[in-house]
Amino acid sequence: MSRMGLDADRPHVVVFSSLFPSTVQPMAGLFIRERMFRVGQRMPLAVVAPSAWFPLQGLLRRFKPGFRPGAPRHETQQGLDVWYPRFFSLPGVLKRLDGWFMALGAWPRLRALQRAGRLDLLDAHFGYPDGDAAVRLGHWLKVPVTITMRGTESRHAQNPALRPLLARALHRADRVFAVSESLRQVALGLGVPPERVRVVGNGVDLERFRPIDMAQARAVLGLPQDAQVLVSVGGLCERKGFHRVIDCLPALREQGADAHLLVVGGASPEGDWGDRLRAQARDAGLEARVHFTGAVASAELHRVLSAADVFVLATRNEGWANVFLEAMACGLPVVTTAVGGNAEVVCRPELGTVVSFGDAAALTQALRAALARAWDRTLIRQYAQANTWERRVEVLEAEFRALRRAPGAGVMPADGADPARSPQNHG
Repeated sequence: MSRMGLDADRPHVVVFSSLFPSTVQPMAGLFIRERMFRVGQRMPLAVVAPSAWFPLQGLLRRFKPGFRPGAPRHETQQGLDVWYPRFFSLPGVLKRLDGWFMALGAWPRLRALQRAGRLDLLDAHFGYPDGDAAVRLGHWLKVPVTITMRGTESRHAQNPALRPLLARALHRADRVFAVSESLRQVALGLGVPPERVRVVGNGVDLERFRPIDMAQARAVLGLPQDAQVLVSVGGLCERKGFHRVIDCLPALREQGADAHLLVVGGASPEGDWGDRLRAQARDAGLEARVHFTGAVASAELHRVLSAADVFVLATRNEGWANVFLEAMACGLPVVTTAVGGNAEVVCRPELGTVVSFGDAAALTQALRAALARAWDRTLIRQYAQANTWERRVEVLEAEFRALRRAPGAGVMPADGADPARSPQNHG
């Protein structure tokens, strides 16, 4: 094929997600940027990230600091344009209209991009409200739409008001990507044809996530060299379950473990439990054993992970947690809960342990056993090496090119499987 023919297959992709980093919220939606900016190295890409707004939200922030901090109109990130158009959204009410208002708010920017020859395909992240808005926009603008399911869909599928809107969006998308098989099953349960749903998990950057000397890492953080150190990373909200891990520490100490916990993260769009977690540690007499690092930049996270013996995430719900592979790339085994796609990542006993959500005794026992075990950290890192971003991006690039050639057609195997997710690598 000629160069002209190859260029014709390179669609201008616009990423569409209300959860995306900005100078105002630098830690929001990093997993989306991590994935899609790699696609942007292969084909033209821009981002439209709608920002929820209503007239009195500035006043509301006086009583609820951090609520909807807003976003700039435009930023350039890694050489790519990111726009943040506002859309009307009342907090906690009229959620069935969020997709409609989001589409209206984003329409002027997307129409301008289309007129400039910069919109051939709309790539939405999260089924609702983003996916709902995207299929409306795709219909208005006559462009194909893809939706990536990332975890909230499990909850929305159980909501009588939102379930039909989610199902409508997934049915009308030209392609549905799921970051885990469990989310693919949610789509199938909503009646989406299997051949239109494909699992494309997240990956890991092995140059960024690599182990460094544990003693050095602990010295920087002021941790005892002979301690048994757990680390948990994420936004400090209820869902991530830092409080559930803190609850395990007294029992671990009673069982003889010199356990410390690194709490890595800050406020998130889901809330900020920072003060509550600090109070919990203080009330339990664990101030010297629970260490709050605040949010840590992705480029520096490997230094914190390298100080720990075991990674733990007692989460209520996940789609595909990038941080598992990031921890494994630093040689850490993982203890987590059997929700979402967690067991698809921690799929073998030599990689870690998955316990039932809400079973505090099982979580404590799994942590005790993980701290006592001599793990093959080289094997754990090798597993991460088999799950790089490069393999995922190749699949996405092929799908986007196929949709540019013939909207509604793709390159998906008949069973909807992702060839990058071999049984050897994913259980």
